[in-house]
Amino acid sequence: MMIQRKEAENLLQKYIGGTATEEERALLEAWYAKYEMEGLPEVSEISKRQQAEHIREALIAHSGSAKSMARTVPVWPRMAVAASVVFLLAFGTWIFRNKQETPQKPRKSIAGDVAPGSDKAVLTLGNGTQMNISGARSGLLTRQGNTHINIRSGKELIYNAVKEKTSGEIEYNTLTTPRGGQYALTLPDGTKVWLDAASSITFPVAFTGSTREVKISGQVYFEVAHQRAKPFRVKTGNQVVEVLGTRFNINAYADEPDVKTTLFEGSVKVSDATDKVVLKPGQQAENDDRRISVRDNASMDEAIAWHQGLFRFEDADIKTVMRQLARWYDVDISYEGKVTERRFSGKIYRNISALQVSDILSYKQIRFRIEGKRIIVMP
Repeated sequence: MMIQRKEAENLLQKYIGGTATEEERALLEAWYAKYEMEGLPEVSEISKRQQAEHIREALIAHSGSAKSMARTVPVWPRMAVAASVVFLLAFGTWIFRNKQETPQKPRKSIAGDVAPGSDKAVLTLGNGTQMNISGARSGLLTRQGNTHINIRSGKELIYNAVKEKTSGEIEYNTLTTPRGGQYALTLPDGTKVWLDAASSITFPVAFTGSTREVKISGQVYFEVAHQRAKPFRVKTGNQVVEVLGTRFNINAYADEPDVKTTLFEGSVKVSDATDKVVLKPGQQAENDDRRISVRDNASMDEAIAWHQGLFRFEDADIKTVMRQLARWYDVDISYEGKVTERRFSGKIYRNISALQVSDILSYKQIRFRIEGKRIIVMP
């Protein structure tokens, strides 16, 4: 019987999830043993369709003798990783799927490994008081003037302006995520904000006047509440993004070559001291401090991947890949020997450990070792 793609995917997921029967485990381990002995084929060597067929045939070929073969095959934890990677490479991508599709609670790291990032942040109040809200319980956190600040599920900060402040000095708060952290925020006007690792947003506890203005660093995704009479402005460095109501992402990390503003819905105006552009959905503005250029063919999937719990790379160089790992796993990166010029495309779930990421990247000829909070990329 021919094993179809969906059946093979289900088999892989059952193995990873620990629900596979003895026969199913034996079948998959035998298949893995075949590839361990023969070597894994590169995508460039044969077509994706041929590889898919080759893998299905391998599964079928071993179904009869799988049990006897499995007795001699060590059941490695990384076997599930390799199986997932090889199968999905045949369809043009490489993915590691954990036991659940949704992000899990971070697991304790073992020696020589680094756990993935998690929901953690620090809130700085208008008077300079800092509150570590990592792991805070749901409920009222504090009050700032007429605004109640609540925590939801230990991962979202919600500002509720009970009565809009009409006079007096405006108080500003700052939410900051460390490397290895992320957090969600609902602003007083109902705008939804998500902060990636090593990011910050400074905002008023209540929006007064004719505009709504915030300042950010790092990478932040916005879903802006529509208020036609009160534009929403985001400042980062010397750039300003102005909107009425829309969904967009800004990547403004200091160690990236440019600031990228990607529009998913609505319309935004991106400007600095010398340039001004208006984006349509599907476009991306790139600001390199010299000029603002617009890309019509930018990858929306790549721009929003972090918000969906993924690393996603499209023709990325090794340093781009490692910068993302450094921020999420809170590690420093160094290189031994010549830095590879190879380009990389694919996606990986962010809720796995650094060692598991290493297993996956090894199939793309990226090798690194972990020493404490350092990742050393090897030639």
